[in-house]
Amino acid sequence: MGPWRCLLLLPLLATALRAQQHQLMEYVERRLTLLEERISQWHDQSSRYSTELRDFKNQVLGMLETAEKEREAMRLEAESTAVRVDRLEREVDYLETQNPAPPCVEVDETLMEKQVATAKQRKNEKYTKLTDCSDTIASVRAMKILKRFGSTSGLWTKDAAGNSEKIYVFDGTANDTVYVFPRMREFTLFSATRKAARIKLPYPWVGTGHLVYDGHLYYIRQQGPFQVIKFNLANKTVVDSSVFPAEEQIPVFGLSPFTYIEVAADEEGLWAIYATKEDEKNICLAKLDPTSLDIEQMWDTPCPRENAEGAFVVCGALHVVYNTRLPSRSRVQCVFDVSGTLAPEDASLVYFPKRYGSHSSMKYNPRERQIYAWDDGYQIIYRMEMKKKLEV
Repeated sequence: MGPWRCLLLLPLLATALRAQQHQLMEYVERRLTLLEERISQWHDQSSRYSTELRDFKNQVLGMLETAEKEREAMRLEAESTAVRVDRLEREVDYLETQNPAPPCVEVDETLMEKQVATAKQRKNEKYTKLTDCSDTIASVRAMKILKRFGSTSGLWTKDAAGNSEKIYVFDGTANDTVYVFPRMREFTLFSATRKAARIKLPYPWVGTGHLVYDGHLYYIRQQGPFQVIKFNLANKTVVDSSVFPAEEQIPVFGLSPFTYIEVAADEEGLWAIYATKEDEKNICLAKLDPTSLDIEQMWDTPCPRENAEGAFVVCGALHVVYNTRLPSRSRVQCVFDVSGTLAPEDASLVYFPKRYGSHSSMKYNPRERQIYAWDDGYQIIYRMEMKKKLEV
């Protein structure tokens, strides 16, 4: 091919290249336009999704706020229901106390006069011990707070002579219903009285000086003369009763004006701690026959009533617990041994750990060597450290 032919082909080639270049540019422009449309579509969808997500978030927040308000309303309603149920239980208990059973035990005036004469005849005589118990309290070895239950004043105890593990609870200082829990575990776990069995007594009781001993409940009748009732816990009947042979009785403890007679148990048997107008400054002690409720012997003790909040008997020795009118640390400040083997000045003056207020009841259990105490609504166990009287 000659040079002149090449020159003729150059315009044709340039035209073809321009045409291909133009087609390429159009293709690139179409692709860019398509890409821009997809980007715009993605942007629109992203904006719509963001709007929907924001609306859903606001909706969820509104639902959560509504749920929180409903939960708070339900909580308030549950608290209100619990308050109403508790009030209803108290009203039912109150109605029960207003309808005591009719009296079924009459006081034998002749027998009472005979008991008074015998007791006065043997008053302050030397006591003949029934056992070889010669221990006395050295100190409080340990203290355990079980729970808070019921009123600020009350009594809780176990059978001081039997093998039963039942817990008996006397809530308050005047009532006729005793709560019974099968074991210590149930009493500790259950907070409501509806979980416990109930024993309705034939007569209302007063004070916190009651005692459970060998399957029987010994308690002080609320109305009339100060009558000790012996109640069989198995068949729920009154076995015996006795008017306490002491004229013009007064509260036995200066800081517990609701208790006139404290029935106590120790290794020697049953005792009654009381006070009379005849010697209103000091506390008196009497030995009881648990079978007949006869008073076997009586003593005038040197222990003052003033600032006394409770007392218990250990191996025939009366231990009186004192406090102050502004509750502080309780302590044993007076010990009276009926057998005369322990001089008051040789006795250990035991201090109890300061807790909440003052004790409304302190029940010594001779089987377990510990004290069941009620302190401002708290139920406490004091485990005692013992030692021989001759070693004090």
